[in-house]
Amino acid sequence: MTSSSSPSGTGSAVAQVLRSPALLTREALAGVITALALIPEVISFSVIAGVSPEVSLIASVVLCLAMSVLGGRPAMVTAAAGSVALVIGPMVHQHGVGYILPAVVLAGIIQIAFGALGMARLMRFIPQAVMTGFVNALGILIFFAQVPHFWSRNPLILALFAATMLIVLLAPRVIKSIPSPLIAVVFLTAVAIFSGQPLPTVGDEGAMSGSLPGLNVLQVPLNLHTLQIIWPCALSIAFVGLMESLLTARLVDDITATPSGKSRESAGLGIANILAGFYGGIAGCAMIGQTIVNVEMGKGRTRISTLVAGLVLLLLVTALSSVMAKIPMAVLAGIMVIVAVKTFSWHSIQPASLKQMPWSATVVMLATVIATVGTGNLAVGVLAGLIVMALVPGHIRRRHALKLETASPAQEK
Repeated sequence: MTSSSSPSGTGSAVAQVLRSPALLTREALAGVITALALIPEVISFSVIAGVSPEVSLIASVVLCLAMSVLGGRPAMVTAAAGSVALVIGPMVHQHGVGYILPAVVLAGIIQIAFGALGMARLMRFIPQAVMTGFVNALGILIFFAQVPHFWSRNPLILALFAATMLIVLLAPRVIKSIPSPLIAVVFLTAVAIFSGQPLPTVGDEGAMSGSLPGLNVLQVPLNLHTLQIIWPCALSIAFVGLMESLLTARLVDDITATPSGKSRESAGLGIANILAGFYGGIAGCAMIGQTIVNVEMGKGRTRISTLVAGLVLLLLVTALSSVMAKIPMAVLAGIMVIVAVKTFSWHSIQPASLKQMPWSATVVMLATVIATVGTGNLAVGVLAGLIVMALVPGHIRRRHALKLETASPAQEK
């Protein structure tokens, strides 16, 4: 299992899936629900970045398809992410969208160099307490991002939201061959349409032309003035994207008990971002919420699942844009709330766990959570956690590290 799911054994894993209709169906359906889960997040992040929803969606298609081939972590979902949008937004608002392409290309070159030089190995030194804080903060952010989509006085919106969670949680007990989020989306979208009541839908988040854009061309001169504008943003895009992608890869490694190629992931992300810059228009990185949808809810394990996700998203943005526009936001919010609950490490806040955990680890975890939730930036949260860890007295830090090394994988999770 481990070898077949590793980067070196990717070909054999895919071949095994292709020989099994049941496994192929599982991977394909995982990709379908992942594509649906991408839509609300990507559209909302486009507002932060200062670009149209269509730009972010097309970039996500390019990123997802490219990383299905180039990435070092099979089944991990890469798309236009909020953390990257946060660092692109200020530059766009101050200087205009013309500077996005050179900034993204420069960021991609930095990421390729990072992977080629083997610097991804540095991620091994991120403490488990920081990882736990990263995961918990992300669960909190995912949850609160959904609140505006279901918190309403309209009883039908609340009913759709509640029905979504009930279907997602209970349907697997009856229907095991079809992912429950897909059942919820199809069934409840039909209910919303036949109800005839006006409800917030995907189409309300941004207009879709239903056509593919052409290649982006450089709109600003390549000179020192442009470099002065883009280099701070490019560095931020590069390292925020790398940090979030490599931390997510490490999380998926733990969930699936399989290794990943971190250097390949870094270089692949750089190439994918350059491709997205020239065609989609905006950079991205791994999206942990949608990755959890793919890996845990859909049971996706190979590159086929993310390849299908990219193709389905492409189909939704183009030929089926009118269908996608009718999906109620409350239904997608219900799916993502369950993802948030599954993402959060509830074990880490249980009284028994807190008693066994060194106080330094608890402080580091809380610092990571508070900084991440306060800024909305996962990279800032991880940096804050590392700073707090560095301030912990040396003998306590060494004792904590020794405890982590001797702990079993189940205990660490």
